[in-house]
Amino acid sequence: MKLSFSPFELELKYPFTISRFSRTSTPIMLVKLSHEGCTGLGEASMVPYMGENMETATGFLNKIDLSAIKYPFDHAEINAYLDSIAPGNPAVKAAVDIACYDLRGKLENKPCYTYFDADPANMPVTSITIGIDTPELVLKKVHDAEAGKVIKIKLGRDNDEELIRTIRQATDKPLYADANQGWMDPQEGLDKVYWLQEQGVVLIEQPMARDNRDGNAWITARSPIPIIGDEAVQRLGDVTAASGIYHGINMKLMKSGGLYEGHLMIKKATELGMQVLIGCMSETSIGTLAGAALAPLCHWADLDGPFLTSNNPYPAPPFSEGKWELSAAPGLGVAENSPKT
Repeated sequence: MKLSFSPFELELKYPFTISRFSRTSTPIMLVKLSHEGCTGLGEASMVPYMGENMETATGFLNKIDLSAIKYPFDHAEINAYLDSIAPGNPAVKAAVDIACYDLRGKLENKPCYTYFDADPANMPVTSITIGIDTPELVLKKVHDAEAGKVIKIKLGRDNDEELIRTIRQATDKPLYADANQGWMDPQEGLDKVYWLQEQGVVLIEQPMARDNRDGNAWITARSPIPIIGDEAVQRLGDVTAASGIYHGINMKLMKSGGLYEGHLMIKKATELGMQVLIGCMSETSIGTLAGAALAPLCHWADLDGPFLTSNNPYPAPPFSEGKWELSAAPGLGVAENSPKT
């Protein structure tokens, strides 16, 4: 078994602004795991507010003892081993986990989604996200997102209504909304929920700060549309804690530590009667196809990395009728040609 990795700066087409942060690129660690002539691909997308960076990822990867990652893979054991190296670091753990599944699929000549009993026919449409911006750029972004059947809009500042009205000048597509913990007052938030429903918003992510359990639960109990926990739901243990506070969860591989635990989170949420949105950070085709392997098990998808970035190092996966298409190719199905630089 051989592990290699290299840094990559993933550039965004537009500055990406949410309620509390803005960025123009995302540091990525590309990971390769090779065995018996096959190579599995993984990636860590390290958005700054999650606390990981090239230095922490390099330090973590250099601590890995490959004797603990043996084929045939025991993904539960690998997950536990990665957690034993250091707490936190979910994105770089996800990179190794994803590479293991991609390698396993190539060694066994199976698509990754078959390991989770995910049926490609059940693939949900994926939303394409529009960050907070001027009305002129919002309209341009809506035009650029023409391939999508659903638009996701970032909210959480004092111009929420302006953003929604601007979008409604250009499209009547269904909307997902994400406040990114930006709302402060529960009653004002609930009033906004009802107004957003009238504007065609079908779900809202993380209305209030993740540690404001009472405020989020109060809105959820009165909301006519699903309220989804995002920042409040990182790993498996958070799912049960979110039950009763949110209608559903946003599971992201870069929060969960990868496909193994992400799948467990989806199963746990389903057992608890919660709905699941599978989301992403700014990711390449590797992360997109890893998320797509689990997406048929979810109610909604927000896997829009290839639409928001300008230098994806691999070709974008096939996309049709607002959905990513899963192929019968072994592993994740990432194109095998050399990555663009």
